[in-house]
Amino acid sequence: MKIAIGGDHRGYEAKELIKSILQRDGHEVADFGTNESKSCDYPDFGIPVSLAVARKEADMGILVCGSGVGMSMTANKVKSIRAALCHDELTARMSRTHNDANILCLPAMLVNDPLITRIVETWLNTEFQGGRHTRRVEKIMAAENIVP
Repeated sequence: MKIAIGGDHRGYEAKELIKSILQRDGHEVADFGTNESKSCDYPDFGIPVSLAVARKEADMGILVCGSGVGMSMTANKVKSIRAALCHDELTARMSRTHNDANILCLPAMLVNDPLITRIVETWLNTEFQGGRHTRRVEKIMAAENIVP
């Protein structure tokens, strides 16, 4: 599976950990940066990762910033993206089984390395359940066409 990843300065170390986990497990990784811990802007990495997933250049994406909030807000602005901010294995599992999330967002300042590893592994190894959840995901996606 090809997975696009990105993180800002606060997410840099966690992104590097995630990259090593993905490569260890045989995934192809498209790393959109940042490649240092120097202060930078999360949309500069969240948008390219989200576009790669939306354009089907990557199967899934993972984004990391300090709280995960900025990355999740950014990613969800891109059409066809269902980004989920996850803090534990339960939210990771539910985001996949019920919401068919295609981007995982993580809060580097709130989770430690062992928990990041478990969240990423859970998220990647959980399939969308379909059934009644398909109808709900379709309603989420239809909201992209609402004009205020």
